[in-house]
Amino acid sequence: MKPAILLVSTSDRAGGAEQIALNLLHGYHEAGCRAALAAGAKFSRDPEVQEIPRGVVRRSLGKATRALLARQIRVLPQLSWQLSRLADLPNEIDRWRGREPFHYRGTRQLLELAAFKPQIVHAHNLHRDYFDLRFLPELSARVPLVLTLHDAWLLSGHCAHSLGCERWQTGCGQCPDLTIPPAVRRDATAFNWERKRRIYARSRFRIAAPSDWLMQKVKRSILAPAVLESRVIPNGIDLEIFRPGDRAAARARLGLPPDADVLLFTALSIRQNAWKDYQTLRGAIGRLAERRRARRLIFLAVGDDSPNESVGGAEIRFVPFLDDPRRLADFYHAADLYLHAARADTFPTSILEALACEIPVVATAVGGVPEQIVDRETGILTPPGDPSAMADAAAHLLDDPARRHTLGARAGEAARRQFGRERMIADYLGWFEEILSGRAQHVSA
Repeated sequence: MKPAILLVSTSDRAGGAEQIALNLLHGYHEAGCRAALAAGAKFSRDPEVQEIPRGVVRRSLGKATRALLARQIRVLPQLSWQLSRLADLPNEIDRWRGREPFHYRGTRQLLELAAFKPQIVHAHNLHRDYFDLRFLPELSARVPLVLTLHDAWLLSGHCAHSLGCERWQTGCGQCPDLTIPPAVRRDATAFNWERKRRIYARSRFRIAAPSDWLMQKVKRSILAPAVLESRVIPNGIDLEIFRPGDRAAARARLGLPPDADVLLFTALSIRQNAWKDYQTLRGAIGRLAERRRARRLIFLAVGDDSPNESVGGAEIRFVPFLDDPRRLADFYHAADLYLHAARADTFPTSILEALACEIPVVATAVGGVPEQIVDRETGILTPPGDPSAMADAAAHLLDDPARRHTLGARAGEAARRQFGRERMIADYLGWFEEILSGRAQHVSA
């Protein structure tokens, strides 16, 4: 008997974590499971995605705002924003005090959202203003709960990645950087951390992480006492879409010159993304252009709607976010190299996509990235914040097509062996069946 699964995610369309949850939803269906996704925000028309209710007051004000707009009534600027703030007053007060907002009554309707009775709740990111974390003890007592972590927010007093700060292990407070996402206005990080610790002390759940790097943090955190079992399950991608392709044909479709050196990076809001490192990328491109003046160099930055720019003679072309994976695959197929600079990263999907397309990757060795790339075998790892090292590695591969081909072929083999969507789905379903049959070990793996 296949398990009935309710997934929980921030939305059904956004970054890598949301895409993983959506891929799992579709994969569970394909495997014959009953599955639905409860999302903080719904953008698609998928009938298996249900938006988590926002409460009577917020819903009523939202309808009133939409009615005004439908009638084209001219109202004061930002009225819609002000109405939404009024509907969200308890959370606004918490935000003003620096406390993480948990006043989301719809969370308590989770188990009633699907058209079936869930046997497993598989939750992903629980931040970004949609989930009441105080519901975890009750939820985990009513149904087996598996939390897949995509960052370290559950461990901290506010941040999704601590960027070197270790206070999350013993108790946050006197935070060195309140602007790290999710940012807070005042330093209530000690309160936030302690509140989370007390919630987890009354909860029992299972934890999955895509990288051992993140799992080791979990084992040193306030989450640890609540964990019945933990498993590292690497993220997977659709290998039917992300696979080797015809470079010349892809460049023709994208209007790229056939004889240029084309480098690629993909991420949401590249220039403003707190976890990525656009300055290192830009510095590396500039140095690379200086070294290779005889070659036209184009850097494609996919996921950012910014004006194009040039540096050192290289072109930097920004491309808005693409939600069509086949269109995105064209960019990988057109590229000679994939560059990935980050300040923090758990297990970036974009690196997996590049590997599967047999595009060699040059990436900063942060977080779980070294678990995706075997240095000098399937790509090249460089120190974080070092544009010279990244430029040197890229130049080495651009100057040596045979080496580039060898690394690309090995990358493709590794991706097909380790990072396929079907393998990820099978790993989760196998675990769920163990949980429901009572065979799962109630210890951290």
